[in-house]
Amino acid sequence: MRFLEKLTKIVEWILVGMFGIMAVLVFGNVVLRYGFNSGIVFSEEISRFMFMWLTLIGALIVMKDHGHLGMSSVVNKFGERGQRVCRFLADALTLLCCLLLANGTWKQMVIGMDDHAPVTGIPMGIVQSALLIASVGMSLVLAYGLWRLVSGRMKSHELVPFSGSVGE
Repeated sequence: MRFLEKLTKIVEWILVGMFGIMAVLVFGNVVLRYGFNSGIVFSEEISRFMFMWLTLIGALIVMKDHGHLGMSSVVNKFGERGQRVCRFLADALTLLCCLLLANGTWKQMVIGMDDHAPVTGIPMGIVQSALLIASVGMSLVLAYGLWRLVSGRMKSHELVPFSGSVGE
């Protein structure tokens, strides 16, 4: 697990760097457009691609940390057995969706490798690979959680992540 924690920290810092580059590109382009009637040609395209990567890889990290919104106020009303059933159904259905998304994204990436972005010339399949990475990563997180749940290794306090109020 120590490797996973280090990898997560590295990815988080890369995402912070990408956000900084994106902010500089967008701000610089605004200043150049309105101040000098000029602009950075590739700024909008690269910023859009970076935003996709930030959102999708960020969602994967949040999934790993169990930070996505849930219906904890409803699930908390059940006993431990009901919480286990709810957790199983939620994770299994989400896993199914992620696997379908990974399958469709792979097909789209293959098609997208022949299609290039108009300004930078980057193959769109590379841009779309963020979705493949996120969906496969989320599938692995969910499969591991399901394995822990079914094998009895998941403790009762883990069944409803972040079930307290904000600030508790």
